[in-house]
Amino acid sequence: MISDRRKFILNTARAVGITAIGGFVWSAYVEEAIASPLTLRPPGALVEDDFLKACIKCGLCVEACPYDTLLLSKPGDNKPLGTPYFVPRDIPCYMCPDIPCVPVCPTGALDESSVTTDGELDINIAEMGVAVVDAHSCIAFWGIQCDACYRACPLLGEAIKIEYSQNKRTGKHAYRIPVIDADACTGCGLCEKACVTEKAAVAILPTQVALGKVGDYYIKGWDKEDEKRLENAHEIKSTTDISKRSAMDSLNDSEDLY
Repeated sequence: MISDRRKFILNTARAVGITAIGGFVWSAYVEEAIASPLTLRPPGALVEDDFLKACIKCGLCVEACPYDTLLLSKPGDNKPLGTPYFVPRDIPCYMCPDIPCVPVCPTGALDESSVTTDGELDINIAEMGVAVVDAHSCIAFWGIQCDACYRACPLLGEAIKIEYSQNKRTGKHAYRIPVIDADACTGCGLCEKACVTEKAAVAILPTQVALGKVGDYYIKGWDKEDEKRLENAHEIKSTTDISKRSAMDSLNDSEDLY
């Protein structure tokens, strides 16, 4: 009898423990999943949803990185567990010409073709993210002469450019403002690492977070490549009371103007 009672208590305790652990694990999973959109992935990574489906969490890309830039997320990192990511302020991507982390991916979660030009690997076309400058805390916007991010950029004068303007506060100096070219920026994070402020005034964000989307209804008429987006455009017609009348009748009727 005593033995049965003891077994019952032990089994109950185990069940409660397992339930509690399950709750903690599920809670952690939900938190990791929510944080996913801000995670920076290795070069060549597919868009986040596709990447998470393709990545088997093997860690081969992490092992291949010669700078220990890439990490595998663990519980508490607020990122999908077991997936590769990097933190530019700690260790940025050093833009290896042979991009060793990409070819070792066995599933295509890191797409080699997306970082290839004319059959050769090309790290300069990677799209890991986009640098965003905080004008409030960037000391260059204060008038202090700083070009740390500009000098650290591996695509010097392309991904980050310096714009000059008069400092009217002093009347003697020029502002040297860093401006990001989102088309050229690879999101390597070398600028964020180099930033001299206590918390970096330039930060790398995933492209889908940092950039807006124009849509098919605004076209750069001077850009032949952008005009190609017209191929996906379609006409949207709306009907209002005034549109049911002829243009001449509407112009001659001034009743609504008073």
